[in-house]
Amino acid sequence: MNTLNLYNTLTRKKEVFEPLHAPNVGMYVCGPTVYGDPHLGHARPAITFDLVFRYLKLKYKVRYVRNITDVGHLENDADEGEDKIAKKARLEQLEPMEVAQYYIDRYHKFMDMLNVQRPSIEPRATGHIPEQIEAIQQILDAGYAYESNGSVYFDVPKYNKDYHYGKLSGRVLDELLATTRDNLDSQHEKRNPADFALWKKASPEHIMRWNSPWSIGFPGWHVECTAMGCKYLGKTFDIHGGGMDLQFPHHESEIAQACIANNAEPAKYWMHNNMITIDGKKMGKSLGNFITLEQFFTGDHPSLEKAYSPMTIRFFILQAHYRSTLDFSNEALQAAEKGLKRLQEAKKTLQTLTPGTNFQPTPTLEISLLSTFCKSAMNDDFSSPLVIACLFDAAKIINSAKDGKTPLLNDGIKALKELFDVYYTQILGLSDEADSNNSELIDGLMQMILDIRQQAKTNRDYATSDHIRDALTALNIVVKDGKDGASWSF
Repeated sequence: MNTLNLYNTLTRKKEVFEPLHAPNVGMYVCGPTVYGDPHLGHARPAITFDLVFRYLKLKYKVRYVRNITDVGHLENDADEGEDKIAKKARLEQLEPMEVAQYYIDRYHKFMDMLNVQRPSIEPRATGHIPEQIEAIQQILDAGYAYESNGSVYFDVPKYNKDYHYGKLSGRVLDELLATTRDNLDSQHEKRNPADFALWKKASPEHIMRWNSPWSIGFPGWHVECTAMGCKYLGKTFDIHGGGMDLQFPHHESEIAQACIANNAEPAKYWMHNNMITIDGKKMGKSLGNFITLEQFFTGDHPSLEKAYSPMTIRFFILQAHYRSTLDFSNEALQAAEKGLKRLQEAKKTLQTLTPGTNFQPTPTLEISLLSTFCKSAMNDDFSSPLVIACLFDAAKIINSAKDGKTPLLNDGIKALKELFDVYYTQILGLSDEADSNNSELIDGLMQMILDIRQQAKTNRDYATSDHIRDALTALNIVVKDGKDGASWSF
């Protein structure tokens, strides 16, 4: 497959990716609401769209916008209740922007550890209040919103008569009327329970507030992405992404706002990653079943049997297709850890291979087919699991060459190095963590231990030799004796 095909949530089918203004591509992804540490559920969209960003950059000039929500996201994702950041600030006796900045820094720290590339632009909702007020006024002027007691609400039934509210999520308006999560105070201001807030009048105790034509208040949750997406990518851009849980109400409302304020669909393609689950339930702060990334990296959580490295977490997420559910378990993480080490060892071995002298080397054509397969997998809706499977096939060839069973020619070694450079490093974004953890010191110490063991064997001191081997085995270090000496691996 030579053409990129991606699954468009809006049309519910795979479509050929054709940028609106090639070679330029615009991509907007909904980022975090910064009132707590990032957890595994936050890592999945970050890594998913990092994969998309990395792959698109091989061919296009990409402007990737990922927002920071630091105002307007109320409890229970509804139009009533306390602002999530303001609540955190109240509980910790801090300014809301202190809370936001602290967790923005924490988010960046852990995304950097996961090797997630920074977006081209990372706008904050509080930095774009004028743009949001302008968008709200445009919707009011068009007659699809109304003011009520200083707040402004989007008129969903009126919009649904002329457009289709629910086309992204598949929701039906009549069903929404019966399942709204707002309390009665909000309903008294609304003409219809399905209407959503564009601007909320601030109550006296609400500390995050701005002047507007309607009241001193704050913007609704959805309008920030409509305003910032338009500002940085234009009225219609190529890709809008986020977690599947954002399809409704957030993304559905974004479409409605943009169609009225900008008279245009906000995005040509909509992409949504599926959820990470624990015992079949979505991982999230609201359910209290989340594990933070810091806890994964330290092992400090009762559900964790051990600590897991950032690259193990990244590999664990990439092993599943982004549209499939991914269930957390220690067994799954340990399997990912083991698989990643196999690839890391193969990549390390690849750097030491020399052309073989055997007259039946592995054909370079076979290796080039692996590269073709990887490209086809990525072009088929960014299928990272198939790319990983291909890399495992490459690892088998490398290990076979290392053992002298199927030697490689120069062209074959070069092709394998290119395969790992492009797909393991550039596209999957996997890095060799040992390189950043005193790998030279570790290699030196291990070589010294193996030299001592070899000297013991030379002196026929087999008790010492076996003791060293058994001690290393207890540390999950595997020692292999070969014709060129002993080697080790985790």
